[in-house]
Order: sequence, then C-alpha cells, then structure tokens
Amino acid sequence: MNLPYSLENSTSRILTVSELNRNTKQLLEQNIPLLWVQGEISNLKRYPSGHWYFSLKDSAAQIRCVFFNHKNYAIDWQLKDGMHIEALALVTIYESRGDYQLNIETMRQAGLGKLYEAFERLKSKLENAGLFRAENKKTLSNFPKQVGVITSPNTAALRDVLATMQRRTPSLPIIIYPTLVQGKMAATEIVNTIEIACQRKECDVLILCRGGGSIEDLWAFNEEIVALAIANSSIPIVSGIGHETDFTIADFVADRRAPTPTGAAELIGQDHSELNHHLKKLFNHLNHSVLRHVERIMQKVDTFSYRLVYPGNNIQRQTIRLHYLTKQLSNIWRHAIEKRAWKLNQSKKYLLTNSPNISQTLTHTAKLAMSLSSGFSRYTELRLQHIKSFDLLLAQLNPQLVLKRGYSITYNASDGTLIHDSKQIKPGDNIQVKFAHGSCEAHIKKINNI
Repeated sequence: MNLPYSLENSTSRILTVSELNRNTKQLLEQNIPLLWVQGEISNLKRYPSGHWYFSLKDSAAQIRCVFFNHKNYAIDWQLKDGMHIEALALVTIYESRGDYQLNIETMRQAGLGKLYEAFERLKSKLENAGLFRAENKKTLSNFPKQVGVITSPNTAALRDVLATMQRRTPSLPIIIYPTLVQGKMAATEIVNTIEIACQRKECDVLILCRGGGSIEDLWAFNEEIVALAIANSSIPIVSGIGHETDFTIADFVADRRAPTPTGAAELIGQDHSELNHHLKKLFNHLNHSVLRHVERIMQKVDTFSYRLVYPGNNIQRQTIRLHYLTKQLSNIWRHAIEKRAWKLNQSKKYLLTNSPNISQTLTHTAKLAMSLSSGFSRYTELRLQHIKSFDLLLAQLNPQLVLKRGYSITYNASDGTLIHDSKQIKPGDNIQVKFAHGSCEAHIKKINNI
C-alpha cells in the first residue's frame, strides 16, 4: 500500500485536520474499488437540491450514504425507510466533517427490510381484526376537564405539548404519565402506563407522543402489545408520534391521529381566545334574544293592561251608556207619537173640511150623464156624415167606374208599365189593354203622336 507521505517523515511532520481527512479520503478511494453493499435504509432525507441522504445498516452497524441527483434520477421506484437494498458505492470521507460514508453510484431492491416487513404484517393483521375501523374509535370530548400526556419526561415533544397547551388553554389541567418511548423495554412500559392511566380515571383524554426519529427509534409504537393497549383503553387516545410523514401502528389504532406532538395538543386544547370570542358571541346573542323576548313580553303586558278594565268601572260605563240609550229611545218614541198625532189631527181637519153632499152629488152626476149622452150622440152623427162624405169621394175616384164609362187602361206587355203617352211605345211593341170587364193584348203597328 502506497501512503501519500513517507513514514520516515511521520514523526517530524505535523498534519492539519484538513490534510489528515484529505489523505485518508485518497487512501480509501485509491485502495478500495467500487463495491456492492447491502443493508436497510434508515433516516432517508431528500433535499431540495435533489440529493438523497440516508444510513445503510444491518443488525450490528450502520454507515452514512449520499446519492447525488445526477445519479439517482435513474431510480424509477420509491425509496423508503426500512427498505432492504443493494448499493454500488465508493468508500470515501466527507472532509468537512470527517464522516466516513458511501457515495452511491446506483442501487437495486433486495426486498423489504425486516422491520418494514414486520410493520406491514402487523398492520394487515390489525386491520383485518377491525382495530382501524372508524366505528370502533372513541369520541373525544369537546371540552375535556383534564388531559393526560404519556411520553418520556424532559423531551422536546413534552415541552412542545406543554407550551402549546399553555398558549391555547392555560386553565386546562395536565397530568404527565412518564414512560420510555424508545428501546427494548419501551413497548412494555407504554402498555403499563396506559393501563395505569385508565385505572386512575383522572383524565378525559390521553396524548401518546414522542419526537421524530428513524423507524428503529419509533419501533416501540409499532409493537402489537401497544396497539392492543390503545384499542382496549377506556380513555380516548390521541397519537402525536414523530413528524408529519411518520406513520406508526399506534397512529392507525388511536382514536385520533395528529401529525406531531404539537398537533395533538392543538387538537385537544382549544384556543382560549377563540373560545372566549365564541362565548362572547353566544353571550351577546343570548343577551340580545332575552332582551328582545323581555321587550315583547313588556309590550304584551302593556297591551293587556290597556285592555284590562276594573269591573266596577266597566259596569259604571255600561250603566251610563244604558241611561243614555234609554233617554234616546224615549225621545225617539215621543217624537214619533207626536208626529203621528199631528198627522191624525190634520186628517181629521181635512175630513171635516171635505165632507161630501150625497144628494147634490147625485143630481150633478145625473146632469153630467145626460150631457155626456147628448154630446156622444151629436159626435156620432157628425162622424157618420164624415164617413158618408168620404165614401162618396172614394166612389168618384174609383177607376172601375171610369172604365165602366167606356175608358180603358193600357200597360206595356213586357214590363207592366202604365202607358199614358204614345211616346212610351213604338211600332212592334206589345201592349195590354184593361177594360171594365176583362182585358186584351195588342200589337202596335203605327203610332200617331198628334
């Protein structure tokens, strides 16, 4: 192996850290060729630059890895934590930090990681058992009287929960149930803590939380005993485990899942300022409604009080009105009687004044009858004379008598026109001549207009 500097000079030359890291990097890259490494993906992070950073591990060790964007663009499958892969990589050192790492050239899937496989198996089992169904979830109280927090003490997750609760609902009491949230004994302790909280019955809701981490760090929340403890809890449980992108079996079984511990606190602890504002609105609405109701009642009371009259006053008014109507009726009857009495007197006077004389009337009637008979006779005679006179005149004007004296009447035979002038006819015309008795037709041969 060729070293970048002579061993003979190693005791006389002092290297800087940068030189040491650079020489070590050269040593690794020049003496270890590209090689395939298999392991399980953990702590995968994708940066906006497109580079991927993660750890590759097995049961005993792990190493940092970087997969640059100009190389990872060819990967057409989704890389996830817990996935078991095989990577072609260059062993090197990141000089700025002195971190030993693998620069990935390419990779391929070697099957799901053991932890991920265990996660999927348990998830499928519990889902088939119905632990994820919405109808099996317990309902959270809108206004809990006391909240319990199950987590590790002196952690950022607990501080975030307490700070959020203090900011949003400072009057809400909080009980902390300390427990391990990472390690081999964490699952058992979480189960025991849930059971203790249910036995004590101090809280209306429990927050099960911890900060972010790798799938190994969060594995206690993927244990079946924890899932069953959450499902069997008599108190509703809200999970706030890891970051928003982290999902555990506990999240699926919990009655409500929050993306973070802070989100769990916000979900339970309603903002007191919002509650105060809402209560003020309700109070104003209630006050306004009560005031309007009181005003309506007062108005009704005024109306009824106006209509309500003391019976004595009412009887007094009715008595006065009865006297008035009695007086009015008496006046009307007296006036009517006086009017009829006056008419009766007038009729008596007229009857006395115009008493008829029967004998005088009969005599006068007889005279009038004689005068009428005489006048009618004269009128009848005069009418008969007029009729005779008219009859004589009609007889004189009767054309039949004229015809009897030898005259005749001539008509145009074609249209029946009376001919009284020779100019009305011409030779060749036919005429009809009517006599006193009978008639004849003639043909005109010659006309004399003299």
